[in-house]
Amino acid sequence: MSQAPKKRTVVNAITGAVRDFRNLRTPDVEPVPNDVRIDGKTCLVTGANSGLGRAAAIELARRGGTMILACRPGHDETCDEIKEASGSETVEMVEVDLADIRSVHRCCDELQQRGLQIDIALMNAGLMTPTARETPQGYDTMFAVHFLSKRVMIDRWLADGVIRPAEDGGEPPRIVFVSSESHRSYEAIEFERLGEYTEYGIKESMRHYGLSKLVLSTYATELSRRLNPSDTTDVAVHALCPGGVSTRIARDAPALLKPIVNPALRLFFRSPEKAIAPIIYLCCAPEAGTSTGMYLHLMNRKPVSESAADPGNGTRLWEASETMVAKSRDAT
Repeated sequence: MSQAPKKRTVVNAITGAVRDFRNLRTPDVEPVPNDVRIDGKTCLVTGANSGLGRAAAIELARRGGTMILACRPGHDETCDEIKEASGSETVEMVEVDLADIRSVHRCCDELQQRGLQIDIALMNAGLMTPTARETPQGYDTMFAVHFLSKRVMIDRWLADGVIRPAEDGGEPPRIVFVSSESHRSYEAIEFERLGEYTEYGIKESMRHYGLSKLVLSTYATELSRRLNPSDTTDVAVHALCPGGVSTRIARDAPALLKPIVNPALRLFFRSPEKAIAPIIYLCCAPEAGTSTGMYLHLMNRKPVSESAADPGNGTRLWEASETMVAKSRDAT
């Protein structure tokens, strides 16, 4: 039986993030110096059209990365804007809607057909729906965007050679997940209802957000274990929580809450440009490329929750979602 989940509301989430920001301790890791370059590295960023993803894409492009912006349809202008902001011309876009598995497979097909190889994959895209929302394949949208689409993508990339584990002392590729401290708000994954679409309203949305981030954090931990079975790092897999960030993640908040939520985000949370420091560290710092399994909250190393770190939960999630991955191929 699953343990009863702890409940969090949107207000709890905001006050918790403000508390984290005010109680900052001395960072465990230092920001990556401006002169650290990633010239010649191909970087894919999901959700690069706004917020953290956009800020990270600009900074990675500025540092010399060849950028692939994986964005939902309707953001054609983003490519030129990031070129201008970064001063780089090596920026292009691929369309993908992470709420639709068919779109995910089409994106993977395109990368495979073009023979692209990704050195740094920043799995950033996320959202918090105000009420329950169902994907075309019948899953909860936050579950699909935060976990299942990422699992499908990475499975495809590894199988297609788009991501290739290091060989003969070569530099490992990096996979970096933007998770959240809210993964600690949910004590256990409800495996018997994994990804199941159920109706819920605004009072339960943060709880489902926390659950989807627990699933993601558990997956990131298990992926790191499976891709690096020995003492060597073949693929560097890391995750992070950037802390409170003023982004468009609450863009779908009910009209009644927007006068409260949006000013609170601007007043108490940091801008994406300031909040990307842990992302840039995990994507660019040399030491993050020779290790795996790191989790940063802001710029501090922390263990993930006991539930997310449990190898038994990781194995169970992997096996349970394997069926979903196989089924996803039939949806294309």
